[in-house]
Amino acid sequence: MADSITLLQSEVLQITVCRLGFQIIENHYPFNNTVLLGLQPRGIYLANKIHNFIQLQFPDLKLSLGFLDATFHRDDIHLQQSPIFPQVQQIDFSIEDKKVILIDDVLYTGRTIRAGLESMLDFGRPTSVELCVLIDRRYSRQLPIEPNYVGLTVDSRAMQRVKVDWESETVTLNTNNSNPKGQ
Repeated sequence: MADSITLLQSEVLQITVCRLGFQIIENHYPFNNTVLLGLQPRGIYLANKIHNFIQLQFPDLKLSLGFLDATFHRDDIHLQQSPIFPQVQQIDFSIEDKKVILIDDVLYTGRTIRAGLESMLDFGRPTSVELCVLIDRRYSRQLPIEPNYVGLTVDSRAMQRVKVDWESETVTLNTNNSNPKGQ
């Protein structure tokens, strides 16, 4: 058995990002009261790519993009054995009464998204929240969270890990991983 399986390569990953961008455009154009929030640490890469794609389609559009850190809202923070260092949070706008599209790379158990939802409330109360993910690990959910926009759905076992490498623009499923908490 191979140690990893390539799920998306560069060209297909770019097409997937474009498709997600078009789906968001279809549902939110002209983006009145819509903002994008990339979930730290890895959701910011997908959020940037989607934001850039939408801006290319509509150069005069002023679509707000922020980066949200949910580190201290995680329910497993007390289980960490080493010190926790938060990511840079960059949200220079209120999300009060906005339509928020929360963006992350991999949806696994749903716990990071739950923490993100709680963390968002520090910036206002949105009218709605939609979830956009590159990879949905469908059968791993511990919380009732489902994405509105999905790049690829993957059926995987708990011991496997999905790795999104934004530098090489590949997504792999590592099949030889003994870490049950892997993404």
